[in-house]
Amino acid sequence: MGPSAVGSSPLSRTPEFPAELAAIAQACADQLAACRSDAAADWTFLSPPADLIPGERTGDYRVGADELLVDADGVSAISMEGFAVALLDEAERPAHRRARFTVAAR
Repeated sequence: MGPSAVGSSPLSRTPEFPAELAAIAQACADQLAACRSDAAADWTFLSPPADLIPGERTGDYRVGADELLVDADGVSAISMEGFAVALLDEAERPAHRRARFTVAAR
């Protein structure tokens, strides 16, 4: 789970965040801070939604910036295969240079 924001608070700082993932979330936050602090680097940072789940590769996903993407039912998820498609789409057609973005299933 990445350090996506819910309002102004990182998801990793909410009571519902799994304690066993805290170190990973902190490492992601540290990586993003390192990217943002390097004025010369050309970087892109893809944060996952709350849940990465096994599923199908559809190529149909929503894109956001620093916010946690949730559907009408409050679900924030994408299949691992869908996440991979979003990553490859960004590599082939860069749209988020020097920025963080996130994706979630439609």
